[in-house]
Amino acid sequence: MSRNWDGSRALLARARQSLAGGVSSPFRAHFPVPLYLTGGRGSRLTDVDGNEYIDYVLAWGPMILGYSHPAMVEAIRRQAEGPHSYGEQHELEIQVAEQIQRMVPCAERVAFTSSGSEAVQLAYRLARAFTGRNLILKFEGHYHGWVDGALVGYKPTAEQAGPLEAPPTVLGSRGQVPNTAENTVVAPWNRLDLLEQTLERHKGKIAAIMMEPVLCNSGCLLPLPGYLEAARQLADRHGALLIFDEVITGFRMAPGGAQAHYGVTPDLATFGKAVAAGLPLSVVAGRRDLMEQMFAGVAFGGTFNGNPLSMAGANAALHELAADGGAALAHANAMGKKLMDGVCSLGRKHKLPLAVCGFGAAFAVHFTGKTELTHYRDTLSDDRDRLRRFLALALEEGVHIVPDGRFYVSAAHTDQDVAETLAGIDRAFSGIAATA
Repeated sequence: MSRNWDGSRALLARARQSLAGGVSSPFRAHFPVPLYLTGGRGSRLTDVDGNEYIDYVLAWGPMILGYSHPAMVEAIRRQAEGPHSYGEQHELEIQVAEQIQRMVPCAERVAFTSSGSEAVQLAYRLARAFTGRNLILKFEGHYHGWVDGALVGYKPTAEQAGPLEAPPTVLGSRGQVPNTAENTVVAPWNRLDLLEQTLERHKGKIAAIMMEPVLCNSGCLLPLPGYLEAARQLADRHGALLIFDEVITGFRMAPGGAQAHYGVTPDLATFGKAVAAGLPLSVVAGRRDLMEQMFAGVAFGGTFNGNPLSMAGANAALHELAADGGAALAHANAMGKKLMDGVCSLGRKHKLPLAVCGFGAAFAVHFTGKTELTHYRDTLSDDRDRLRRFLALALEEGVHIVPDGRFYVSAAHTDQDVAETLAGIDRAFSGIAATA
């Protein structure tokens, strides 16, 4: 089929005359067509041209309950009738913090921010203040926000990557201050031997080991069995903190995040996206002694921290996600698992070299001959041209996917959505196989 996107293309051309690049986040320009949307309900979105999509972008992850969820709409409507912000305290902050404590293993104390990048900045500062050390050890391909101190070793090219045993600290942006590299050490993920070597090489200097417990930002790669547990032990042995970036896995992999799913408790964790199911909110949660440093010389603040609208959204979202033993997320992950299995089956049907990595509510499709992907460098052999072709054909079929091949699955997705999605992907794969 052929869809009409004239309205979206016209609005993008107009936007480029006033909005830098025509989009509010450069990542959005990578879609096959940057869509202009008019509405959404459940798992579906509608654009200005009247096209409907089964959505697996979920606004880049936050819409874990789907669009226009009744509990979210009512909570936000009710709060919107009062002040949108106070710059002072209100009871909703306490209610949300208490709910996070009930759900998240590491959450002895909680702090609210407005973005994941801010949350990471705070976590780094707390770790450095507590340990008196400057170095953060992070992993290739792991994304922790766009601020200078975090955007290191995110997606180096094969030429930039250097030796696996000691990857260079590749900066992620023009305009980034060079001395960022002096405060960061990069290691390959899922290689326990190399993590131990890196810690020994910088013995007594590492403030924290920072990681996505599932590498969602570079292909949805899972930790190898025992890796997270061993990283916890190594952090303790070397006097470093363990920080999980759960901006994606939090309130998605399980009600208590990846740390609850895997049974490994970090010292600090950052959360975002799903925590308020579409409202701007991020969280730092962790040990009491670490968190209380904010009132003993560690600077932190924010005009919109804990604002009533975001708190109302989070209060509603977290209660929905915690209800019935986490039934909403169990459903989302079950729907996602059906999709993963179906995509794998279709890959075999069309004889396409394909790997599907991740867990039900967040997974990614890789066009690759590799049968096992365990760390970032394994993704460098992905066929990016074939992925772009797939994304374009899927969009024609009404299947809306993140531009890196990632699928986010919500509690609103149904068996019918899965069946329609797989039928569309079947046709998309047929088109790819025909041009191979």
